[in-house]
Amino acid sequence: MRLHSIFRKSSRAGRPPRPGQKAVNRLAVFCFLAPSMAGVATFYCIPFLDVLRRSVADTLGQTFVGLANCRAVLQNGAFRLAAKNTARFLATCIPLLLLCSLLLALLVHAAGPRGKPYQTTFLLPMAIPVASIVLLWRVLFASHGLCNRVLTSLGATPVDFMGTGAAFWVLIATYLWKNSGYDMVLWLAGLGRIPQQQYEAAAVDGAGTWQVFWHITWPGLRPAFCLAALLSLINSFKVFREAYLVAGQYPHESIYLLQHLFNNWFLSLELGRMSAGATLMVVAGLGLAGGAWLVQCCAKYGARKAQTRGIRRQKAERQGENAPQK
Repeated sequence: MRLHSIFRKSSRAGRPPRPGQKAVNRLAVFCFLAPSMAGVATFYCIPFLDVLRRSVADTLGQTFVGLANCRAVLQNGAFRLAAKNTARFLATCIPLLLLCSLLLALLVHAAGPRGKPYQTTFLLPMAIPVASIVLLWRVLFASHGLCNRVLTSLGATPVDFMGTGAAFWVLIATYLWKNSGYDMVLWLAGLGRIPQQQYEAAAVDGAGTWQVFWHITWPGLRPAFCLAALLSLINSFKVFREAYLVAGQYPHESIYLLQHLFNNWFLSLELGRMSAGATLMVVAGLGLAGGAWLVQCCAKYGARKAQTRGIRRQKAERQGENAPQK
């Protein structure tokens, strides 16, 4: 009886759906998505709408003040410093992380099966708790830490790593050390999707290493690049935990980020400024996303146009070869 029902279902597989089947499928999809959509609406969308409301209201959220909070935030020196440091941190660490992780992925991929142990090794920093990383910071970069002892033994002048501009580069190094293995796995997944036949054809044609990378490897890694860049941007905002636990609420000005500012505003209950600052961050993020989308669309349009020109050129060459000679 069960086999008979299976055969009946398989025989109906090629038939068009019944009139009410599409409505049933849509209802089933909505039922599956309803719990997730309710959670997103409850914990993200509704609070964000309240943030938008408070950005144009006073501290109590009762009186409409217009753009006064936004003007106060933009004129605040701490906000300008935090925004500049955050932009500098993102502009420095994300390209470095993508480049370092790509180089690691290419080396591990070229090693073949011998590179498998290195994948686990590079992923170990992701499993280390934040408290352990903070302890490592204090052991290495304190005024009497290991790094300064090495410098003193070499006859050099000790460096106050966490009290000078060197704190910024310590933060960069920590971010790269912790996230390089994760991005390396994303690059390796993209490398695994590139057909091996393309490399074999390039070797037969005598293509060089740079030509193979630019014309075969990099085009196949573009989807992985977008995913790695997005996740790197998200993970970059998590580095605040290490900086906060090591240096407190008011660290050196080189690592005073927007997260420090928002945390201090929250402790002083300046909800209007905090909401206005969050709104400005969202607007800036949407602007960057829109600019990236526009650049991507222009790149696709240029690639299609170049492809069309190439096809037309090939057709013209074929017509010239087939034309009768006088």
